Amino acid sequence: MVYVALARQLVGLLAAADQLRPEAAETVAKLHQMGLQVQIITGDQPIAAQAIAQALDIPPDCVLAGVTPAGKVEAIAALQAQGRTVAIVGDGINDAPALAQADVGIALTSGTDAAMEAADIVLMRDRLSDVLEAIRLSRATFNKIRQNLGWAFTYNLVGIPLAAGVLLPAYGISLSPAVAGGLMAFSSVSVVFNSLLLRWHRH
Repeated sequence: MVYVALARQLVGLLAAADQLRPEAAETVAKLHQMGLQVQIITGDQPIAAQAIAQALDIPPDCVLAGVTPAGKVEAIAALQAQGRTVAIVGDGINDAPALAQADVGIALTSGTDAAMEAADIVLMRDRLSDVLEAIRLSRATFNKIRQNLGWAFTYNLVGIPLAAGVLLPAYGISLSPAVAGGLMAFSSVSVVFNSLLLRWHRH
């Protein structure tokens, strides 16, 4: 609410409200479907914050309003102290300390330079729905890392003893240097090919 005065006399009131991004409600709903808890931490007044939370189907106890930039950092640190992994989406100067404190800071490309500098991820298309894709791609990348490590460990656990001749006394089986080198090259190629499959990652 903005008060309008003329010669120290109140002559009118102006009501202003933030408009939700078109994709905001759907994005929050899908984050909930992914098993993630969504909270609002804002410097806005509690009434405004609760109105936004209601439109996004976010419980009142997940709203922290009237918070200073330092308060946002403290709120995130408190969640981290509970053993939670915290990601925050922000675009303003006031969000920069919180973006730096969070485990994953996500900034919008329309945000301030300070926010983008402090963030770990910058969404280049300025759409909240890209938060979902960033999470999915991050999870897919992590799965690829685990797959590649699993393949590399398995290959080495099997290949190194064979190359060392562990089967030679009992079975007369050993790997020549050429074959061992070829298998090592194949192992590297398979890891790279598996990683390149991320190019075809979809929703």
